[in-house]
Amino acid sequence: MLELQSNPNSISHIEPYVNRIVSDFGINDEIYGNILISLTEAVNNAIIHGNKEDLSKKVVIKLVDSNPQNQIAFQISDDGPGFDFEELPDPTAPENILKLGGRGVFLMQQLSDNIEFMDNGSTVQMNFYL
Repeated sequence: MLELQSNPNSISHIEPYVNRIVSDFGINDEIYGNILISLTEAVNNAIIHGNKEDLSKKVVIKLVDSNPQNQIAFQISDDGPGFDFEELPDPTAPENILKLGGRGVFLMQQLSDNIEFMDNGSTVQMNFYL
């Protein structure tokens, strides 16, 4: 488990955390990149959108144990109220192509093998096949 303060600078702690897990599980480079980018996007969203950069709130990353041997899963949780994950604008739509934000969840969906939102959107679980 990794607990982070809701400060954008906390994102720098994700890579060493992922490196330890990659080493423990013998994960290949492609999956490593997918995990690192997905966790970075999820934590960034949790800090900025979920916790509104409130330093009294935390973001927690957990490695989920209850998965089959051929996959690994992470849960990322924030202390925010959640969001409507079914009503996100499509970042590939012509009207959204030039917008600076709005691609985090899309990237997470594309890079993970399965994604599930829980707790009204304040927790996301991403699974990766090994």
